[in-house]
Amino acid sequence: MIDFASPDYRRNPFPVYDQLRAAAPLVHDPRTGLWLLFDYASVRQALTDHARFSSSLFRAGRSNPDWLIFLDPPRHAKLRSLISQAFTPRAIAELEPRIRQLSRDLIHAVLPRGAMDLVAEYATPLPMMVVAELAGILPSEWKRFRHWSDEILKLSSTLTENATAAEAVAAYAAVKAEMGPWLAALQQERIARPQDDLLTRLLEAEIDGERLTDQEIAGFVELLIVAGQETASNLIANAMLCFAEHPDQRARLAASPEPLPSAIEEVLRFRSPVQWIFRVATSDVVLHGQTIPAGQVVIPIVGAANRDPNVFADPGRFDIARSPNPHLAFGHGVHFCIGAPLARLEARIALQDLFSRLANLELASADPWEPRAALHVHGPSRLDVHFTPGRPGPT
Repeated sequence: MIDFASPDYRRNPFPVYDQLRAAAPLVHDPRTGLWLLFDYASVRQALTDHARFSSSLFRAGRSNPDWLIFLDPPRHAKLRSLISQAFTPRAIAELEPRIRQLSRDLIHAVLPRGAMDLVAEYATPLPMMVVAELAGILPSEWKRFRHWSDEILKLSSTLTENATAAEAVAAYAAVKAEMGPWLAALQQERIARPQDDLLTRLLEAEIDGERLTDQEIAGFVELLIVAGQETASNLIANAMLCFAEHPDQRARLAASPEPLPSAIEEVLRFRSPVQWIFRVATSDVVLHGQTIPAGQVVIPIVGAANRDPNVFADPGRFDIARSPNPHLAFGHGVHFCIGAPLARLEARIALQDLFSRLANLELASADPWEPRAALHVHGPSRLDVHFTPGRPGPT
């Protein structure tokens, strides 16, 4: 059975996915009691059929954060509609100049050295600073913000009930206790002096006379802190891995920038930043000749679905012009990632700047990379690169 914590597996889980998908697309792990889905059709069904697959772990007798992604309809629809009023496409598009400036500042800081840890010095701070500004966090607080994100991400260790899971729950409780007074004070500031920012828009969002509660706003800010930076950070770093492994595709992109949007979609499919998520069977569900009992935790493995040969031709091939590309990297249905447009925008700006402004950008080592701490995400915790030092190239 899968060892979710194995570094070798987490660097390259795809051969294991292929083997299990071919043998049995639905696997029950007797050690953990989890039901694992590997094929595209079943994963997509679990993501969309909220009547039979709940997003709330309460249905399995477990706890979960007060986040939008753990809610079911109809409450989910109402809350998402309220949040969507603040997280509009226009608001995301207006961030582009600021994201470009942050990107160029980060690149200029490392240019004289000709080398950097792409994760620590670019891929992580770029989306972190964007999300921090969205949430109203001052630059002086970014270090604490990163600490909160790292601690919240440990919740992925609660896949099984053990000492590590207990420590993760305790760490999350400590973060909530620290964040509570900070966010309450920030909300009072926005109420007294509204600004053109996400928090003000969250406070002002209203449907049928209903507004977000303080608890709901806090939950969304927690989710934004984690998902808003972790997904984009892994997407940028994974893109570097993909192009390093497939120089023909990098040359193809260098010859013409037009495939960049589809290249980002192919990175999302080929190395999905989020590999799996939780669902809970609300009733007995029959799939692939087996019955998942009600109340059991189901793990739709998105990374496996995105390599299903029944949907993607030659799925092990990285092709920046792949079309169609109906990957599930951002989920599907009512829980489709609300921050997907922001992650795509950050990745587009990042790849434009990295490949055009850093001459001869390459991986510094062929050694195996260390995976991120959170078990459900896919990407390196460190990625050393080198390039020609000096002045930036043209965009």
